[in-house]
Amino acid sequence: MSEPLVSRLTPQRLMLASVGVALLTIALKGLAWWLTGSVGLLSDALESFVNLGGAMFALAMVTVARRPPDADHPFGHHKAEYFSSGFEGLLIIVAAAAIFWAAGQRLLSPQPLQRLDWGLALSVLSSVFNGVLAWLLLRVGRERRSIALEANGRHLVTDVWTSVGVIAGVAAVWATGWLWLDPVVAIAVALNILREGYSLVHRSSQGLMDQALEPGVLADIERTLQRFHEPGVRFDHLATRTAGQARFIDLHMHVPGHWTLRRAAELRNAVERELLLAVPGLRATIQLLPTDVEAHAPVTEARDDEAQAG
Repeated sequence: MSEPLVSRLTPQRLMLASVGVALLTIALKGLAWWLTGSVGLLSDALESFVNLGGAMFALAMVTVARRPPDADHPFGHHKAEYFSSGFEGLLIIVAAAAIFWAAGQRLLSPQPLQRLDWGLALSVLSSVFNGVLAWLLLRVGRERRSIALEANGRHLVTDVWTSVGVIAGVAAVWATGWLWLDPVVAIAVALNILREGYSLVHRSSQGLMDQALEPGVLADIERTLQRFHEPGVRFDHLATRTAGQARFIDLHMHVPGHWTLRRAAELRNAVERELLLAVPGLRATIQLLPTDVEAHAPVTEARDDEAQAG
């Protein structure tokens, strides 16, 4: 796919496509389950309902995340995407519980499967749709640093592998006549998507707690700052955080006390420009201090000291 076409695939358009594909796969997998009576194919269809719910919520969240900063949210709305990822993870966990229940019932009371040729063909077709969409979501999600797109893409990849496992299991039932294989495959599917659901919830929680930038990005920042080291100039108190697609960095820049404010400000502007070139979209806050002055204690500690003194 050409780069210009990929660049036109906005998060909103991709999530709309995800909603459409989810509806299509629900129809295909639901028909496959209705024709065969396979609880393994039922588990696959249930996961597609999770895809639909996750895609609809993600569409709402990526729309919110694109809103510009306002008086109530001066740093923007980027973290809205974390709610999407966490919500999708919770939906996956609920779907896994439903699959466990259905598989347990079928394990206690095995039933013969029918029309497996059509059921398997429909499941393969739905997996192709999910696979293509997952590739697009992951590619654009990485380029745009959208956790909502990546979460949806990763879930679809899991869905594809789930479908592969279901198809293999149902085919084995067809070949051997061992009816107990069908619910066992469904239980394996539930365990697999449960792991993915936990991963999405954990990643969302880390983002909401202002996780630091990735080690590779931090290394780029350190290399950039090294280029500005000269006698009397140093950097410290470096702190970073991630908020959806936005990246933030706070640091102190110490300069000789005899410098003019203009000279110090020009150096700070040069540092900001180079940091932005090294890490596109980075939002830097650089506090100027004389070389022989250290930063005060954090605000919370300072308030505690004042309270104790009072």
